[in-house]
Amino acid sequence: MASTGFYLFSGNGGELRFEILGPLRVHDNGVCTSIGARKMEILLAALLIRAGHVVSCGQLIGEIWGQHPPRRVTAALHVYISQLRKFLDRPGSGRPLVVTQIPGYLFDLGEHELDLDTLHTLVADGRRYARQLLPEQAATAFQAALDLFRGPVLGEPQDGPIISGLSHALDELRLECIEGLMDARLKLRQHRELIGRLNSLVFEYPLHEAFYEQLMVALYRSGRRAEALNVYRTARATLNDELGLEPCHDLRKLQEAILDSADPYAERVLVM
Repeated sequence: MASTGFYLFSGNGGELRFEILGPLRVHDNGVCTSIGARKMEILLAALLIRAGHVVSCGQLIGEIWGQHPPRRVTAALHVYISQLRKFLDRPGSGRPLVVTQIPGYLFDLGEHELDLDTLHTLVADGRRYARQLLPEQAATAFQAALDLFRGPVLGEPQDGPIISGLSHALDELRLECIEGLMDARLKLRQHRELIGRLNSLVFEYPLHEAFYEQLMVALYRSGRRAEALNVYRTARATLNDELGLEPCHDLRKLQEAILDSADPYAERVLVM
């Protein structure tokens, strides 16, 4: 089995947990397992991303080999599928996880867990709590979602459309979680603790206006009104230089509220 590139389990069966929000990992009875063969990782990741849906042979070939598949590529894919099935097989499991369905294969997750599903559940919870004006619960959900991110899918960027598509979607989802967490913590009056983090976020995402807004609120509530107004000037200059745009309506209204010495966040509703 060593030639397949698998690092084998020592567990005795039961439910598995698959993790693709970073280097691919499989957990079985507390034992964490990885796959050493890169093409096998890509195959499993592509099937997990589309779990419950048929992925065609052509899609899998494109994901694994791109525009330069080898000769007898269909036979090579069948070999990888066979090896993957052996890797995932558990005594007494009763049914395979990788199911053949024309024109390709389907991953039947069943009662097993996938961290991507957990992520979507936590984000939905965070959005719901935010709408219900429950900032403590929203912060807990968004932080738990962020804790699931361990790096790029499979540990490094991939060119295949299935994995790269997920990677782009996850970038947006992670950004939403950060913004939702900052919103919730501001609602909990944790403005002083957030200033350093928000300064870093503005530097990391210079075109994301929500982080400028949140930083302005945190500074203003910390008695640093001049600095809050300076953040607006920085945002305006950055948006003008990079995009030729003026700040959005919310950012302009926030500047006006700070100039008027109003509490710019007192009535804000956390709606994602």
